[in-house]
Parts: sequence; C-alpha cells; structure tokens
Amino acid sequence: MISYYFSLALITLVLALLISAFRILREYQRGVVFMLGRFYRVKGPGLIIIIPLIQTMVRVDIRTVVLDVPTQDVISRDNVSVRVNAVVYFRVLDAQKAIINVENFLEATSQLAQTTLRSVLGQHDLDEMLSSRDMLNKDIQSILDAQSDDWGIKVSNVEIKHVDLNESMIRAIAKQAESERERRAKVIHALGEQEAAEKLRDAARILAEQPQAIQLRYLQTLTEIAGEHSNTIVFPLPVELSQALGSVISKRE
Repeated sequence: MISYYFSLALITLVLALLISAFRILREYQRGVVFMLGRFYRVKGPGLIIIIPLIQTMVRVDIRTVVLDVPTQDVISRDNVSVRVNAVVYFRVLDAQKAIINVENFLEATSQLAQTTLRSVLGQHDLDEMLSSRDMLNKDIQSILDAQSDDWGIKVSNVEIKHVDLNESMIRAIAKQAESERERRAKVIHALGEQEAAEKLRDAARILAEQPQAIQLRYLQTLTEIAGEHSNTIVFPLPVELSQALGSVISKRE
C-alpha cells in the first residue's frame, strides 16, 4: 500500500516537472534562460522547453513602454523656479542586457529620466523652456538613449508635457509681453513717420525741379476749396511772386 502511494507521488512529481518544462512566450515576449545560474541564451517567441531544476527563465516584454516622469522642481539658468513633467517612450532591444546589466531596468530608466530632465533644463533659460521644447526634447532623448544603451534599452522619444510657473512669475511674463507689444507698436509708428517724411522730401524735390507742378497743385487746391460749403476762399500766393515783391521792396529801400 505504501509503495502504491509512493509510486503515485513519484508519477505526480514527474508529470509536474514535465508540465513546468513547457513555456509559451507571446510575440512581444522574450525569455532570458539561465543554466545553473549562468546565462544560456535568449529564447522566444513560441513554445519554449526548459529543463526543470537546471534551467530558469525570466520573461522580458519588448513592447514600447510609456514612462510618465514625475513632476520635477527645476531652477532655470536665469534663476526661475518651475515644475516640469515629461513622458518617455522606450523599448528593450537586448533582453540579455536588460536582465543582466541592471537590476530593474524600468526603475533605472525612470530615475535616469528624472535626473536628466533636471540637468538639461537647468542649463537653459525660462524662455527656451517655453519656446524651444522640440530642441530640449531631442537633447534629453539623445542623453537618455546614450546612457541606457548598456542596459539594452532604446529611448525613441521624450516629450515635455507641462512647465508650471507660480502666480508671480505668470504676472511678470504677462507684463513683459505687454511691454513688448507696446515697443513694437512704437517702432512701427516711428517707421511710418520716417517713411512719410521720406515721401514728403521726394515730393518737395520734384516740385522744386518742376515749377509748373506747383501751379497745378494751386489749381487743384482752388477746385477743392470751391467745392466746399464755405464763405471764405483763400488764394495761395505763388512763391515766385512773393520773391519778386520782396526784391522790389528791397530795391526801393
């Protein structure tokens, strides 16, 4: 009777070991296999056979991971305190490195992203953070990709989501923008005055070179005055006549 139960237990153990030897990996999974604690090979996807008690396997997901970087307190190069968060897109290219070279590649990538975000943004002014996000995203992505290469990880993209400012800084930026608009308005007005003065100067030079043009302007002015409902008509005195009268008076004196 005892031998019967022993045989039954032995058969059950053998069946359990045989069942545990078969593993199924999905298309987006890879298995890092170790034999007696040493790296053996990377297997998958599909049906994988593992020798019980001798080999072990660690599953690795090779799909793109969306990592939300927690909000970081950053001091910009012009000494402005801001709160910035971002999102990092990465995937495992080498499952062997991701398991052997780092203890937890997800946590390691998260910590690296946080420190890199603070380091890169701290080298730029606030205006660059607000207006040059594409450049900053590429800088952060290239640094993360280079430093995580030993972990078998490829960082494909980094996006800065929010740059939060305190209320006093928001009011200061609004005041600065208003001052900039006023400055542009004054510059445009000054350019208009300069252009108008140049046109008047050109017109005066043309009238000086063509005396008959002045007479035509006299006639046009008289026509405009006559068309108005006014009891007073002003006749312009030609410059030549005033000069002639001035010379006659000076001779008599």
